[in-house]
Amino acid sequence: MIPDLSPLVTTPLLAFAATIILYGAALFLFPRWGLLDFPERYGLTRKRLPYPAGIVGVVVFLLLFPFLHALQSQMMGLMAAVVMLSVTAFVDDRYPLPASLRLCVQCGAAALIFWTGDCTGGRICSITNPFEQWTHTPFLELNSGIPIVAFIVTVFWILLTTNALNWLDGIPGQVEVLSLIGFLTIGFLSLSERVDQPELALLAFVLAGISGAGMLFSLPIQRVVLGDTGAMFYGFLLGTLTIVSGGKVATAFLVLGVPLLDVLFVVVRRLRHGRSPFRGSASGEHLHHRLLAKGWSPLAVIALTATVGTTFGIGALFLDTFQKLIAAAILFGCMLLLSLYSTPDRRKREYLD
Repeated sequence: MIPDLSPLVTTPLLAFAATIILYGAALFLFPRWGLLDFPERYGLTRKRLPYPAGIVGVVVFLLLFPFLHALQSQMMGLMAAVVMLSVTAFVDDRYPLPASLRLCVQCGAAALIFWTGDCTGGRICSITNPFEQWTHTPFLELNSGIPIVAFIVTVFWILLTTNALNWLDGIPGQVEVLSLIGFLTIGFLSLSERVDQPELALLAFVLAGISGAGMLFSLPIQRVVLGDTGAMFYGFLLGTLTIVSGGKVATAFLVLGVPLLDVLFVVVRRLRHGRSPFRGSASGEHLHHRLLAKGWSPLAVIALTATVGTTFGIGALFLDTFQKLIAAAILFGCMLLLSLYSTPDRRKREYLD
């Protein structure tokens, strides 16, 4: 019997349409409510835009999620985590909050995912061993005894994806494009025979519909500003969906390799120069900033991020664990070359020392 796949089309289309409608409403209502961004803070001369428009995606998700069948056992925990994270980010977008408070809220949201889940979903309890054929050990267990290691790894992964997507939000539309690719990849992986989770695929496709609709309001002409509210929402759910069942974390790493490895390189550079890895720089240290300084157009930077994410994401759908490790090594090498290429000439000698 052929399963009914119509919900995999109609429900994401509903999410897409609802998001477009609410974004249209935001264009009309946000200026009247005073919810506009602050371009003067960044030396921009354009007019003020609706901000943070990412709250639209959060609202659509919260309205539709209770009617989906995925993650029902974790529904209240996931919704509470999304609300907690999004409300804090929304307030921070309007009135900057201390970094320590934001980090505590993010940790709390990730902890909710861990404690409302189990090893079948919501926790990283084991890591697939890419060297199984030589060691004859298929998994590296993290959850034996007190699950402190599983807790740390799970929280760290969600924090990493949440902040990597947020730090990627330096070019309008870049977060939405990469989120769309990420959710589509998770969706198709969930439909594959080795995973076979159509309900999770539906949730991923709904989120793809939300991010795809948001992309239309950022590209090719920016009409809204996503804000930390939207970027963290997408990053948090990408991180969460990848740990619902085994095999998705490695795939997500390949799809999100550009922002994840960019975070690693930025942290390493800051530590090498004796700076806190949590303290930013006005000069712009992330790859997209450096490529823009090299003369790349915003669309070219987005095209690079999307091409890398799509190429490695599609490849990951057909690779085994060891092959994904090889792909990750290739991706690391590509990012290292991009980092070296984008380093200002006056700093290359220092960078190589």
